[in-house]
Amino acid sequence: MSLSFDPEAATAAYMALLPPDAVARSDAYFEGGYWLLLWECVLALLVAWLLLRTRLSTSLRARAQRWTRGANRQVALYAIQYLIVTTLVTLPWVAYEGWFREHQYSMSNQTLPAWLGDQAKSLLLAIVFATLILIPVYALMRRARSSWWVWSALVVTSVLTFAITIEPTWLEPVFNRFYPLPESPLKQRLLSLARANGIPAAQIYEYDASKQTNRMSAHVSGLFGAAQISLNDNLVEHATTEEVVAVTGHEMGHYVMNHAFESSVYFGILVVAGFGFVAWSGALLLARFGPRWGVTAMDDPASLPLLVALLTLYLFVMTPVTNGMTRSMEIQADIFGLNAARQPDGFAKIAVDLSAYRKMHPGPIEEFIFFDHPSGWNRIHRAMVWKSENLGTPDIAAYDRDHPNTPGLTPAEAP
Repeated sequence: MSLSFDPEAATAAYMALLPPDAVARSDAYFEGGYWLLLWECVLALLVAWLLLRTRLSTSLRARAQRWTRGANRQVALYAIQYLIVTTLVTLPWVAYEGWFREHQYSMSNQTLPAWLGDQAKSLLLAIVFATLILIPVYALMRRARSSWWVWSALVVTSVLTFAITIEPTWLEPVFNRFYPLPESPLKQRLLSLARANGIPAAQIYEYDASKQTNRMSAHVSGLFGAAQISLNDNLVEHATTEEVVAVTGHEMGHYVMNHAFESSVYFGILVVAGFGFVAWSGALLLARFGPRWGVTAMDDPASLPLLVALLTLYLFVMTPVTNGMTRSMEIQADIFGLNAARQPDGFAKIAVDLSAYRKMHPGPIEEFIFFDHPSGWNRIHRAMVWKSENLGTPDIAAYDRDHPNTPGLTPAEAP
């Protein structure tokens, strides 16, 4: 029996797999995130105002000056105090957003003590990277004067690129245990897919994300000839073979198309503009409020709350831009994954699985502003259009023969 395929009907059929109550819950979770973006920005501005208005920031700077004479060491000591204070002040909000709300929507498996342990690890890493960034940034403020913001943006971009490079080997294992995926036909299939696409990975790793979350994910990370393919255990245990291959093909697309490096370049351009905004607006604010705050210039370490507040405001306004850049790369990786893995139905199924925390069918303006990934509907539709263009190829035809109930397939009328 010959079969015909309608990508629109297939997309609708996959969307219909979601019960109305699941769609409502997913929408509520994702749309709540829109408000979280706003309140995070408001909270950051409020904390900065409190630190400056109460002169707590100048007190932290004075303490650092009492403890050491070197300007760089003073910046480092100030940064450590600043991060500890702001972490404690914002902990109730971070706990609501990252633990209580995640449990409310059944996204988290983590106990509160374990979550707090991860927060402590994050704080230690933040201290390390903050000092790597802030020491040269404030040195540039003192020496480069009017052009400090350009060079500072380059420093931030360089540290970001360094973090991406060491992330798979040094940073991710701080939070999760990585171990080789057990030998299986799936593992050999993924390694073959990596070799076919020029990815220098001799091993597939699994990591224990289930101790923290119910979400399924994978990534292919690394720069400059290093590559690590990692699947979280939720994906390995709960997804079908077709879904795992589809997801891994997508992640390989990010690596092959150098999206990590491309992201660093885009981020660097945004940071240059952001630091330009900070230099301009910071000078105006210090001229008006600096005497009240006890902060005389941007090269004073006590200006850090102002710098953070202005960057936070800038990034909040730029949310549609940053989301658009990321979403564009995700679309590219989707197309790469479809062509490399050739699992359109697996890709559609995983989009349905991810609907637990991603709104499936937003309006176009909503998706443009708030989505850093394509919506579930767009991803399913893209996969089904791809399938319609490859329906006659042996592998897709064989899959459809073995899965006659695949959405969108109907018996074709006899000629």
